[in-house]
Parts: sequence; C-alpha cells; structure tokens
Amino acid sequence: MDAIRVSKVEKVACTKNASTLNGTIHLTAHHLIFQYEEAKEKEMWVPYPLISLVTRLPQTMQGQCPLTFHSRTFETFSLAFGKETEALDVFESVKELTVATSVNQLYAFFYTPNPPLPTSNGWSIYSPRDEFMRMGVGSRTKAWRFTDINKDYSFSPTYPSRLVVPTRISDTTLQYASKYRSKCRIPVLSYLHWANYGSITRSSQPMVGITQNRSVQDEKLIESIFQTHHSPESRASTAPVYGATSTNLIIDARPTINAMGNTAKGAGTENMDHYKDSKKAYLGIDSIHVMRESLAKVVDTLREADVLLASINNDLPDAIPGLAVLDRQALRRSGWLRHIQAILEGTVLIARNIHINSSHVLIHCSDGWDRTSQLSALAQMCLDPYYRTIRGFAILVEKDWLSFGHKFLDRCGHLSSDKFFVSPADMGGENSGADAAKAFLASVQNRFASQHHIKETSPVFHQFLEAVRQIQRQFPDRFEFNERFLHQLYYHLYSCQFGTFLYNCERERRVGDGGPPPVERTVSVWDFFNSPEEMELNLNPIYAPQLDEPTSRAPKADMGVLFPNPKDVRFWNELYGRTDEEMNGRVQPVPQVLEPEATPFDDEQGVPSPPLIPLPPSPAQSPPMNLPGSVHLTPTNNPSSFLPDAEGPSPTPRAPRPTAPRVDSFRPISSASAFSLRGFPSSSPTPPPLVPGSSSPNSPKGSGIRTPDFTSMKSVWGRLSSNASAALSVVQEAYVGVARDLRNTASEGDPDVKTSELSGRDTLRTWGEDSAQTPAASTSGFANPWSTADSTEPMSLSSSTATSTSASTSSSGVFENPWGTFSRNTGRQATNSDTIGFSSTATTPIQQQPLPVTESVLPPDPTVSLPKQSTQPLESGLSAMTLESVGARNRQQENVVATSDPPQVPSSTNKTAVSQDIDPLGVGFS
Repeated sequence: MDAIRVSKVEKVACTKNASTLNGTIHLTAHHLIFQYEEAKEKEMWVPYPLISLVTRLPQTMQGQCPLTFHSRTFETFSLAFGKETEALDVFESVKELTVATSVNQLYAFFYTPNPPLPTSNGWSIYSPRDEFMRMGVGSRTKAWRFTDINKDYSFSPTYPSRLVVPTRISDTTLQYASKYRSKCRIPVLSYLHWANYGSITRSSQPMVGITQNRSVQDEKLIESIFQTHHSPESRASTAPVYGATSTNLIIDARPTINAMGNTAKGAGTENMDHYKDSKKAYLGIDSIHVMRESLAKVVDTLREADVLLASINNDLPDAIPGLAVLDRQALRRSGWLRHIQAILEGTVLIARNIHINSSHVLIHCSDGWDRTSQLSALAQMCLDPYYRTIRGFAILVEKDWLSFGHKFLDRCGHLSSDKFFVSPADMGGENSGADAAKAFLASVQNRFASQHHIKETSPVFHQFLEAVRQIQRQFPDRFEFNERFLHQLYYHLYSCQFGTFLYNCERERRVGDGGPPPVERTVSVWDFFNSPEEMELNLNPIYAPQLDEPTSRAPKADMGVLFPNPKDVRFWNELYGRTDEEMNGRVQPVPQVLEPEATPFDDEQGVPSPPLIPLPPSPAQSPPMNLPGSVHLTPTNNPSSFLPDAEGPSPTPRAPRPTAPRVDSFRPISSASAFSLRGFPSSSPTPPPLVPGSSSPNSPKGSGIRTPDFTSMKSVWGRLSSNASAALSVVQEAYVGVARDLRNTASEGDPDVKTSELSGRDTLRTWGEDSAQTPAASTSGFANPWSTADSTEPMSLSSSTATSTSASTSSSGVFENPWGTFSRNTGRQATNSDTIGFSSTATTPIQQQPLPVTESVLPPDPTVSLPKQSTQPLESGLSAMTLESVGARNRQQENVVATSDPPQVPSSTNKTAVSQDIDPLGVGFS
C-alpha cells in the first residue's frame, strides 16, 4: 500500500467529547484505528468513507500539530501529534486512502465476515414476483400484469428488470410511451393496497417542453392505471366506484416554479387537459441541492458547538459535564425540519387518497429516483403494516430504493474528494513556493474533474430515515424494529462495508463489467441485520402487531393504517450524538385536550403553565383582571415554532415513559387550526384580558372558548371551533378596550352625555341643521379615537366630538362591542337594525332628554388618563381651528343662541329642515 506513508504513530493525544486521552494511531487499508493507552476505552475504528472532513491546523503554542476529523455520523475528534512530520504523513495517508477513483477500491470488496454470517440470502430477500403477488397482483385482481420488456435493461437502464403494468396496455404501447418520459421511466406499479384496489405508481417527468408536446400512449397508460379498480372482464362497465374516479391524483413532488422551469429544458409537467378523471398536486419539496445545503447548516451548527465547548473546557481547570452550547435557533434556521415536514405532508396526502378515497396516485419528481422514492416508500409504510416489520422494511428499501434506481453512489459521495481535506496555505518548507503552485494546479484539476460528483451528493436516503424515525416516534408500538435499527442502517449507508448501497441502479449491481457482478463479490447488509445478535438488539420490546389487524376492535386499532402528524417533527438527537433537550429543548408538560370538557392540572404536582406568548396589545390598554387563570390565543403559523422554547420557564419534567411519545409544548391543538390555546400562570401580574363571553360564568355553551373553572384548575384549555371564531375574539377584545377608555372619558364629565363620535345614526343630526346644532360633523367623524391630547387643542377628541348641553344625545358607540345582544342607548334587547349601533331613523329632536346608559360589565381602566369631555358647541369652518376661537370658547358658551332656529328648507324625503349654507366638511366655505 503505497498510499500509507506511516502505519503507526505512538503518543498521540485524542480529544473526543471534551475529554483527552493518549494512545496509538494505526492506519490500515480501510480503517483508521485509535488504541487508547492502558485500555481505558474501547478502540475507535473509523472506516475511511465515513470521514467527511479533515482539517490540518497550525502548530500550537505547546508544540503540538493537531488534525481535526469530522465524520458522516456527526462525530468530531482531534488527534494531536508531537512532530509536524507525523501529522503531515497521517494527513496525506488518510487523504489517499479516502479519495477513491473506483467503487472496486471500497471496503465492501475486501470484507469477509469472521466468523461467517449465519445467513447469506440477503441479495435475494426481495423477489418482485413474490412481493407483487403478496399484494394481490394476478390473484386478487387481474388488472395488472408482469412484463419482461426491460429484462436486459435495454428499455430503461435505471429501471428494474421486472415491471408491473396495466393488463390493457401492450408492450408496443409501452415502447411509444417511454419516449415521452425522462430516462424512459414510464408509470409502473409500486404498490397495490390490501383494503381496496387503490394503487401507487411512479414515473419520471413528462417531456412536455416549450412546444407543449403530448403523447397519446402516455395518456392511455395513465388512464388505464386509474381504471384498474375494474377487473379486465368488466373493464367495459361504466359503473362508478366510490371515490375512484374523482380523486385520482398525479403528485408532482417539486415546487411549482421548478416544474415549470424544466419546461425550458424540454421536460415539465403534465397538461391536465389531456388526462381524464385526475387532478394534480404540487408538494413543494425542494431539490437535492437545497437539501444538501440545509443539512450542511445543521452540521456547521454542531461543529461550532463542539469547538466552543472544547475552548471552554480548555480555559477552565475542570470540565463542566452536561454543558449545552448548541444554538437551537441556528438549527431551526437550517430548515431541515421544514423539509421533513413537507415530505410527511405529502405522505399523509397519498395515504388518505388511497385508503380513504379508494383512489390511485401517480408520483413523480424530475427523474423519479429521489423525492419519488421518499414519498412512495413512506406512504407504503403507513398503509401496509408488513413494511413496518424488519423483513418488510428491508423489502421496501430493496424495491422502492434499490431496484427503482436511487443513485446511492452519487448521492452518498462514497468516492469522496480532495475538497474535503483542508490544510493551511502558509505551511511548507524551503520549496514552499513550488509546492504551493503544484498544490494549486492539482486542486484546479481536481475541481474540474470532480465538481459534478460533488454537486450530485445529497442526503436523500438519510432524510427518508429521519422521516421514518418521526413516524416511529409518534407510533412507538407499531414498528417491529427500534431506533437502533435505523441508526445502524444509517451507519452502514456510508461505511461501505457492504455492497448494498454502492451503486446507482439494479443493473450496476447485477451485471458485471467483464467479471462477476457485485452481488456475487460483496455481502448484503440484510445478511448482517438478519444475524441473531443484531436481530435481538434491533427488536422493539413494545411492538403490538395485534393493533394492525383489520378486524381488531381494540381502542387504538386503526386497520393498520397510520396517518402521522406532519407538524410533530423533532431532530433525531440520537443520530446527531446529542441529547433531546440539547437539540429540541426541554419538554414542556402540556395538558391533554379532551372533548368536551377541559383537563385540569394536578394541583399536587405543582406544574406551571407553558410560557406566555402574548398577542400584540390593542390600541387601548386593557385593565388587569385579578383572575386565577386566563385563556389566550397564540398564533402558531411558523412551523419552526413547534420546537420548545428554551427561554421559557423550566417546569418539572414528567417521568419518562417508553411506551408513549413525547408531548411537545409547541405542538398545535389541531392541524386544521392555526391557533393554539395556552393557559397563563396564576402568578402573572397583569395577564391579558379575557375575550368577552369567555370569562363570564353565564357565557353560552356554543361560544368558541369554554368557561374556565377557576377553582379547580391552574390553566384552562378550550377548543376553537374555527379560525374565524379566533379572529372574531381578537377583534372583540380591541373594540371592548377602545369603548372602555371612551366610556371613562364620558364618566368624568356628565355621565349621561355621549359624544357624537359614539352616536348611532338614530341620534346623529342630519346635515340639514345649522353649524350651532351640528358642530364640526366631519371633524368628529374623522377624529382619532385613541388620542389623549389636551382638551384645549382644537382637534382633540373631547373638543372635536363634544355636543351642546341642549342638544346632547346618548346612543350606542361604534367602538363598543358590535356583537353584543343589548343596545346601550335604550337598555333593551337589540334588534337587527340597531345591533351594530345604527337605526333606520335619521332624525332626533333637539330637546331630547338623554337616555339611561347600561353599565358595562368590564371595569374602567385606571391606567389611562383622558381629559374631561367638553360640553360646549363648536364652530364650523376655519374659525373653529383658530387660537382666538379656542381662547374665547368659555365666553362663547354663554352667548350661544339656543332658542333661535336656522332657516329651514322643506324636504320631500325628510321632515328635518336642511340649511342652505351648510358646511358638512368643516372647511369654512364663505
């Protein structure tokens, strides 16, 4: 092995997980091995393909030369050498051994199990004929058939050799239809549902192009797929099948703009005018490049936390155990959970359409081997309990990932690149200039040679495993395998110890290039997982297969079909080597929402309420209400907000239960509602006010928020009937706050006097009256109802809306609760005409006596100080805006002519006289 410059280096300090131990490093052909001194810990074996980044750092002040290693399993360790030559030799040796030029150089072609594995049938665990016959092809239904059109992989090199297509479609039609699909990946069967004849088919994007091409053969093929719920003997029948002809879906996993953008490249998406009895849905799942960048942000955040923790421990004499320095906000900004949520949403859509609507779904993205495999496999795992067993999951991966051509070699980046080995530019000896020039030339050549390979990498299968973990966490007793099984599968995805995940398609695995095929030269990963030792470690102790029986009547039985909650997503902390609290925040104990009654807290536990996230305050401050608890509306539209907030209170965590999933305090109440209800802690000094109708003991039963029982619970959870009721409550709160402040202003003066700003149409004067009787109409109409300016200012609320004593009226205000059932101006039950403060009558006698005002059920706000309301009339026109008129108001008040009537003009439609020289806008016409 010429690549190994040095095979053994002693007295090397290894720093991992904030602890430093000395030992010896060994370099073999396929592993980096670190052996600790005195066997303090188990040997560390690192396969070279697992290394994702190696950084050679400058010499430290202590004379050590460190190398920092980052692995694909999200682990970081540092090796410190005493000599610079040793560090350089190890760096170059690992680089040569990691960067491979051919798949045949990987460890899988040299691995021989010792002792031999008990099973050796891993490569034949999946048989297309056996699996599709298990689904019912050829037995339960005659609408599908096997075809050998791709038996030598000449029809479509990236498709499996055995395909299942509709019986009504001939191989000749398939030949013509293949020209219309990218990479000749025509729509073929992937899953036939056991409960009905609904199906999942998959393909690549159509070659529509700018000229809007179409293919009659492709249209007939999809039409036949969507009619396979009829048996071939009755295919001429036109009898409708419930749900099967109206909800057939063509799922385009891409964002709409990406699908349309591919039209310029000659591809695109289906023109639904040519596809009968089907609809199209865009899922908006981003491309492989976006996924790669998103995971890179997560990795960068983890590395920054490791560096920060190492620096802290180096500066302190004693290491601090359990110190969490991970930036959870940076993790949220990565968008990784948002992408997983989008995948789960598409999965639920497909599963519902097949199981509930008894319909068919065709899935595709661009080439049909990345996002299509994710959605198809996840939907089948939710629909069929068989795929949630260890053997069934292996068959699912073999069928929808390996045989249908997911590009494992390109997506996983098994061959690595020189780009992932970084050394300082200022290092070099006497010929540093020549070495730098040579290194620069080599890097440029490598960039041009392998840049395409680097751009093809993406954590697609990793993302699929994380989505499976999300479903497994939500349904912990519905999977035969545990979390360790998924973790081990992820490890061997990149270890290259087995030949299962080394190639891009089935043809490359089963057809040898001038020699035996890889399936005969390598070991399958399923042989390793089927060994008794691994099987025992990977079994789920709480697995309950009886819940998956279609005829089961158990409380949790659901016919074996799972519908996961896409909003309930969390980081897979075990995969990233962190604690759940460090990555996802502390778990907040949240009361369960029960119907129809609220669930009280246990007073003996002393669990505080969740943290407060108040809404923006209304224009007028609401008065504090000394209530033991309160209910508040909190918007939860941001998907990232479903993670617990670390800055909130720290309640006592619940005792962990292995049989129940975690309760996320930011989990929404309902997927159909954009609001959640949170209880306020009783120790809050000024909790937000209750929405009218929700805090009164006499509130109606049909209200959106139930009446809380303040004597038996610390926090009350209600239930929103819809988003409209929530918005209505917020608007009501704003109206009540404004009306309360204006009511306080009126109470400081004459309690029976109301301003014209708050007068209804039945008490406002008509525009036919003179300026003395209808002062500054437009000014009062457009005054700022939240103004707290002094009453001596011309445009203040009190001056602009005051009425004369002789013409004072009282009516319901427009800023009061418009949905109330009582009219304030009469104290009687409101009718349809005056419920919102208006009436059909338009006149009011000038000498009308003020009507009694109903007292409000809410107390006045002592924190708001408004000026006393003036009762003097205002002048109209520009004279009302001058300083002279303002200063002479007290004198004018005594000289107001209240007994003389203005000139009256008869009106044919109104009995009130209208003035000839009226100034309704108050701008002072002359």
